Amino acid sequence: MNSLTFRRARKLLGSSAAAVVVVASLTVPAAAAPAASPNPAPTWSGMDTRQWTAPIPAPGGVAATMPLDPALSLPQAGRAVRQVYGTIDQHGQPAISASAVFLPHGEAPDGGWPVVAWAHGTTGLGDDCAPSTQPRSDRDAEYLGHWLDQGYAVVASDYVGLGTPGLLSYLNGPATGQAIVDSVIAARSSDLPLSPTWALVGQSQGAGAALNTAVRATELGAPAGLDYRGVVATGAPANIEHIFQWGGPGFPPVNLPTGLNLYAFYILAGFRDQHPELDVNSLLTPAGRDMVDSAETLCYAAMRDKVGGFQVSQALQRPLKDIPDVFGKLQRYMGTPTVGYDRPVFLGQGLLDLDVPAPAALSLAAEMTLNRQPLELRVYPDQDHSGTVYAATPDATAFIARVMG
Repeated sequence: MNSLTFRRARKLLGSSAAAVVVVASLTVPAAAAPAASPNPAPTWSGMDTRQWTAPIPAPGGVAATMPLDPALSLPQAGRAVRQVYGTIDQHGQPAISASAVFLPHGEAPDGGWPVVAWAHGTTGLGDDCAPSTQPRSDRDAEYLGHWLDQGYAVVASDYVGLGTPGLLSYLNGPATGQAIVDSVIAARSSDLPLSPTWALVGQSQGAGAALNTAVRATELGAPAGLDYRGVVATGAPANIEHIFQWGGPGFPPVNLPTGLNLYAFYILAGFRDQHPELDVNSLLTPAGRDMVDSAETLCYAAMRDKVGGFQVSQALQRPLKDIPDVFGKLQRYMGTPTVGYDRPVFLGQGLLDLDVPAPAALSLAAEMTLNRQPLELRVYPDQDHSGTVYAATPDATAFIARVMG
């Protein structure tokens, strides 16, 4: 990114931050949370993985491969399987994860299909929310189908804890990165015709996951023969910990949109699981404790209903700053790297995004530029969170074709 682009990004960062504050302050007053709707029932493709008593393979080792239920496949896929594989969880312990692997129609090229590892956005933390057990959203189905049409296989990890033992460690970069790399190693170690050449693509929660994976992809994948080439990240939730550390009774002092409160409860649930020694429950109001407990099981739509107008500032009876070194702990848990990228990075951001407001990605871009990272930034002024996925597709497609060539 040249100096002119950097100055533009810095200017956009300031104006976007102001816009977010204005929109948030105009939100309707907080209301009591309504009852949550039920989660959609998962489809396990012949193997319910919520409990696991069999041996856990080494990271990247395959425990089981089965055809993906046709209702969960994509029209652009010539073959689709669900895999269960070994990895390492957020506590540093051996664990299993699951993934869906989609292959394009037709014969694989010599050397196998090049791989796009898809890092999914927020679906929830509960076992019912595992993407390999649910139909893809219309947007994700179209987007993944696009990559299949371009001649890439898609390996889509659920991450650790979704549909498998343990809790999904929401926005936990190191654990998610391990699970994503291991999903690609596992896919290649089976009978699927896959090339060692691969790239990362992620949106929202998945953008943060993809960026965290990117700084470790070569190190983790090279011993298994993987050839990592680059990463596409849109709507990246970067630098959230800088604001989150100040959470407490009455802070933020404005009403946030439902989506931002929902993400905050998912973060608190994951952070509580990561740090049981901190007694996060002691910081929560009774209503806040109920909300964070619900975040452990409710998928996105049900949790959105549950949250309603309830604010994270109402969930805390003591400030998070009461936790010693809370910023350091949050940064190690959910921080997005600003250095360490050994392959090109594509960062796409919509300025109308209120789910992950633009200052998140633009501040990351500024830091990466100062640190001379191999960054390509694209800003979409008239796009929101979901719209950025569509708007960025032509630019991302050209980027992936270039780095994979």
